[in-house]
Amino acid sequence: MPIDVDAVYRRHEDLAPRAVSPFMDRLRGSDILAIAAQVRELQAKGQTVRNLTIGDFDARQFPIPDALRRAIQAALDEGHTTYPPAVGMPELREAIRALYLRDLDLDLPVDAILAGSGARPPLYASFGVLVADGDVVVYPVPSWNINHYTFLSRGRGVPLVTTPETGFMPTVDQIRPHLPDARVVVINSPSNPAGTVISESALADICDAILEENDRRRQRDDRPLYLLYDAVYWQLCFGDAVHHMPMSLRPEMAPYTIVIDAISKSWAATGLRVGWCVAPPWVRAKMQALIGHMGAW
Repeated sequence: MPIDVDAVYRRHEDLAPRAVSPFMDRLRGSDILAIAAQVRELQAKGQTVRNLTIGDFDARQFPIPDALRRAIQAALDEGHTTYPPAVGMPELREAIRALYLRDLDLDLPVDAILAGSGARPPLYASFGVLVADGDVVVYPVPSWNINHYTFLSRGRGVPLVTTPETGFMPTVDQIRPHLPDARVVVINSPSNPAGTVISESALADICDAILEENDRRRQRDDRPLYLLYDAVYWQLCFGDAVHHMPMSLRPEMAPYTIVIDAISKSWAATGLRVGWCVAPPWVRAKMQALIGHMGAW
């Protein structure tokens, strides 16, 4: 007879409260994924639900572009099924560089680009290499899962409650008081979940404040303050919405900015998990080392 492993588990359920480290025992799963699971349960019971929770498209309604599908099939037929480098395929990094030059007028060194399986590995690696125990992470509310990434990196979150009047974007007046103690400021534009974009003037003001703070830190030889700029949705801007990059408005922001990006949403390619970051090469190198241990390619 087969061994009933489930029965063994049930006999030892008393181990559960002591099974994991005290730190990880405080970890909560993604709130949005929990809501999405509830929606799937309702749909499985036959209820009609318009699911606006996670940005995972129904492939029957939003198929991936034909050119992308053909390229994937051709790559599989050619045998491209082995591990890529932890920093990403050279051809992909060159393509990202060309995209930013063509559409954003930013001439990046390839050495600043790290590709990963979606935006999450580069985002997690950003927190992993920047944030030490107790470091302050300033981020707007509402925002996507930044509280959880701050927790995982053992940082101290400072949530800034935003309002409709500012498009649910933080203002420099909200951010400035926290800059002397902060290690990372997070801005997400276009915003998940609000769908709004930060204005050129608001972003420029925040960049100026970060540059001023870093000038003071240089004089004291302190660790720099970084802007983590989540721009995953920039290719979905339409109408009067205009996307702005920190380095476009203030080129001197480049050494202090990490951009998080991906094709998943704008190309209806959520399951394909292709994302990347643009970071100072000396930061990108440490992120590459961390992702090499994760295997999240």
